[in-house]
Amino acid sequence: MKLLFPNRCIHRMMPLFMLLLLPVSAGCRDHPGTGKVLIWSDEFDYEGLPDDTKWSYEEGFVRNNEPQYYTKGAAGNAFVKDGVLKITARKENGPDAEYTSASIHTGGKFEFTGGRIEVKAKLPRGKGVWPAIWTLGVNISRAGWPVCGEIDIMEYWGANPHSIHANVHTGDYNHTKGSGRGGQITFENPWEDFHLFAVEWYGDRLDFYFDKKLYYSCKKEGKGIGEWPFEAPQYLLINLALTSGEGNIDPSVFPAEYLIDYVRIYRFE
Repeated sequence: MKLLFPNRCIHRMMPLFMLLLLPVSAGCRDHPGTGKVLIWSDEFDYEGLPDDTKWSYEEGFVRNNEPQYYTKGAAGNAFVKDGVLKITARKENGPDAEYTSASIHTGGKFEFTGGRIEVKAKLPRGKGVWPAIWTLGVNISRAGWPVCGEIDIMEYWGANPHSIHANVHTGDYNHTKGSGRGGQITFENPWEDFHLFAVEWYGDRLDFYFDKKLYYSCKKEGKGIGEWPFEAPQYLLINLALTSGEGNIDPSVFPAEYLIDYVRIYRFE
């Protein structure tokens, strides 16, 4: 999710005592062993709003001039039932927002440096939907975007229905400079079933996976923090945006449903 002009900052650093409790090996390594240890997850094995000990909400019209209003704690936009989190974008009739949706994140509740982040999800279908799984640096309120770093584990545009994308944004490499780094994989009708979207974050690269297929690797070039800010913690976001611009949204897609089966974060051993 390209972060252009955030109109507010809702993120904070993890409290010091929580950082001290994290294992030393939770950091990124150039050459980890073959093992990994689960350090955080949500299996969505409950019913109701997303677990507020794990997730917070973005609220309002947040970025990119996107037309959806992100609601906070509204069951109609984010609700857990039958073992999945359902994020739903809706067309509204009220005067305040034409569309509503949800964006949840772990900022201030769980942040990480390195490891494997994986999400099993079923994408919505139709022109105008823009679901994403991504991370931002916890220092965004101080450093700003894109200096804080952004890892787009998955971006999907309904207008380009058979492509899954990964992108990496930093101070030196980002779309506003025309120097963005990323890759994509083609898969017919990806909305028909659940798929696994993952990144493996090492000290020298980011490897992106669709199911078990490695389709893009972003390698550290050793040019400093502007090229590689990924020595510092990031937090996870999952959201369903809509593409901006009149005529870009097919009204028949609503309600658009983005289903999340689980989220798991591992550290390497």
